[in-house]
Amino acid sequence: RSKVTTRKGAEVAKKEPPRRKSEFDEMVEDCLSSTAPVRSLKPKEKAREAERERMGLISKAKDEEMKKMNKMKKEFANPWPIGPPGLDLISLGLVDVEKLPKYELTVEDGRRLAKENSRVLMRKHRQRQAAETTLLRLKKEAIEALPENLKAAALVPDMTPFPVNRFMATLTPPIEGYLEKVMEAAKKSSAKEKLR
Repeated sequence: RSKVTTRKGAEVAKKEPPRRKSEFDEMVEDCLSSTAPVRSLKPKEKAREAERERMGLISKAKDEEMKKMNKMKKEFANPWPIGPPGLDLISLGLVDVEKLPKYELTVEDGRRLAKENSRVLMRKHRQRQAAETTLLRLKKEAIEALPENLKAAALVPDMTPFPVNRFMATLTPPIEGYLEKVMEAAKKSSAKEKLR
């Protein structure tokens, strides 16, 4: 049996590694230290803020608000990527940035479009549900129509994995020549990067 000898009166120093913050702790800290996105000001406070701005005095909260607004404007000014980074349609040259439509929406237009989008999505969801219910009913009817010796085999689920060398099943037919077009554009963009 081994013994650890220590001097009398001396404290044993425990060396602990620096504790890494968990994702939850980081999230809580970000939430607690975050500033309000929109400040709620009374009319009197708004007038005082405007007067201070005229004099050239900007409060810290107003300065942060202005920085956030400028950052958001810059983000919305750049064209959003269509697809995964590096293979998005704009950088591959398949979509022209000038031909992308630019929308100027009011709040009422946004609400109207959101309602219309919700209706369309709900309609699609109901159609999908109805199709799935019909497929399950037809499957049950087909199993019931089988003879007894085949019915037992049909009730056992097939758990074999989908073949890796095949494309996944899709609800819509594939577009002819689309994959070749994307691969060709990817090769061209990689060749340009190599030249740089």
